[in-house]
Parts: sequence; C-alpha cells; structure tokens
Amino acid sequence: MAQQLQTGDYFKTRRIGVVLGGLSPESDVSRRSGAAMYAALQRLGYTVTAIEADRSLADALARNRIEVAVLALHGPLGEDGTVQGLLEVMGIPYTGSGVLASAVAMHKAAAKKIFTFHELPTPAFEVFSGLDMIADTGSARISIQPPFVVKPCEGGSSIGTSIVREQTEAAAALCKAASQDKGDILVEAYVPGREITVGVLNGRALPAIEVSPNAGFYDYDAKYNSKGATRYNERPDLPAGLHEHLQALAETVYRVLGCAGAARVDFIVDAAGQPFVLEINTIPGMTETSLLPMAAHQAGLAFDVLVERILHGAALHKTSERMAT
Repeated sequence: MAQQLQTGDYFKTRRIGVVLGGLSPESDVSRRSGAAMYAALQRLGYTVTAIEADRSLADALARNRIEVAVLALHGPLGEDGTVQGLLEVMGIPYTGSGVLASAVAMHKAAAKKIFTFHELPTPAFEVFSGLDMIADTGSARISIQPPFVVKPCEGGSSIGTSIVREQTEAAAALCKAASQDKGDILVEAYVPGREITVGVLNGRALPAIEVSPNAGFYDYDAKYNSKGATRYNERPDLPAGLHEHLQALAETVYRVLGCAGAARVDFIVDAAGQPFVLEINTIPGMTETSLLPMAAHQAGLAFDVLVERILHGAALHKTSERMAT
C-alpha cells in the first residue's frame, strides 16, 4: 500500500535536488531543462539545489543532504534507470519512472518488442549490434527496404539518427548510429505522415501536439538550436475520434511499460489516419521549446504548476514509499 502524505506541506519542508547535466550527449539540453525546473521550484518557495549528475553524484546528493530528487536528465546514464537505481539504493525519492520502466523505454528495440506483444501499432523493425557495425557495416543484412530509419537504440534527441532513402546510404547511417552507441542499433521502416506527440502526466494523457519541421526531419538541431526551424501546432486538425484514440494509445503505452510521473509518447499518423507508436520518452524535455510544457499549457497547466505536479509524484518505486496527493 502506498504511503499517503500531504504533499504540499511535506515537500515544502524537504531539500529538493534538481539533478541535471550528466554524461550523455544530451547533457546540454538536460541543463536547460533542469535550469527551468529549478527556477520554477524557487518561484514556488521550495528549498532547492541544482545537482550535476557527474561521477560524484552520490557524494553531491549526500553532501547537500538531498531528500527528494527532481530528475531533469536526458539520454544514457540518467534517463535509462542508472541514476534511478542509485537513488533507490540511497533511499531518495525521485520523479518519473522507476528503474525497469526507464531502462526498457530508453532501449527503443526493447520497448518496441513490448508494443508488439501488446498488439500496439508500431513500424516494422530490425536490431543490429553497434560493435558489428563498426567491424562490418552489415548493411546487406538489412531486410527492410528503403526508406527506413536508422537510430541508436539508447540515444535520444534524434542524435545519430538518419533516414535512409537509398540502399547506398545504409552503411554511412549505420556507422553514424554506431558512433553514438556501441550497443544495439534500430532499423525501422519509415512511415511518412504527420508527427504527433502526446504527453502523459501521472497516467492521464494531455492534449496532442503536432510537430512539423520546415525541412528534413525533427532532429537535434530542429529541436533545440534553430529558432523557427519547426512549427508546433498545439491544436492539430485531426479526423474525428483520432485525437482521443491517440490519447488512449499514449496512456496504454505508458501503462504497459509501467511508467510513472511525466512521459511523452511519439507517433506517426499515416495518410490513412493510422497511428504508429514510435517511442516513449520517460523524462521529457522541459526547455522553452519542449513539447510537454506546450501540451500542459493546452490542458490549462502553467509551467510552474506542471513542475510542481511532477515533484509531487516523487517516489521510491522499489519500496512503494510513494508520495501522492
């Protein structure tokens, strides 16, 4: 049975640590997310400290006597269950999903296998070893016909991702993905269509957002560096019933992976109106251009309120010492 606490009073009396940065290629974005969440918690009157997620993280948490961790980490060694496991051992409640859900969601192929088991629509895919790709590009072993997408299984923010439109481009795409992740590489059938994302907060879907890059695809540069490179439609014109269907699918994806707190599910909707689940992000970005805050705004939640709700979901998943409203 989860332990019930009066969250407002409880968290106001605790030392909150916003854990940011880290050792992944997405550390800069993480610092942006963390800075925004830190500022929001300060405005709300919490006792908050920013903690860099480097190799001395455990010492920093102990030295600052952190009692609750707000995770603003993106990518490996932060979003993948590693920091979550450390916090479980230290007995520090933290925001977001637990160790298992974080690890599975971070590994795109593992997540897609669960989607397939639960008969959730997802593009066809194959998995290759990154080490094999370095020794031998192995592009001839790909049975999916172009166009297809090549991406590191445990990357994020589209780093190392390529769309292969001709077979001759496959070897370079595989090497690019392997340079970011020596683990598994996902090769996924390319589905042309509309990019739709649905945030989920504490198990409930937020309004859908449509993402429309002005050129190419929604890569790292379009997400974070090039102002105006992407259009965000906060009220997408969708066929009757599709918005609700996408929200229901997002809640199902969140549930079958065992997620908690805030998450974001990314879809492609093809010309026939069929949605395909691409992936789930268990620590969505919280920068000024991030999708989860946009969706929360559409649901009537100001940024500070969103951050506070994320904080109030902090938990120790292994011991069920969950702090809920």
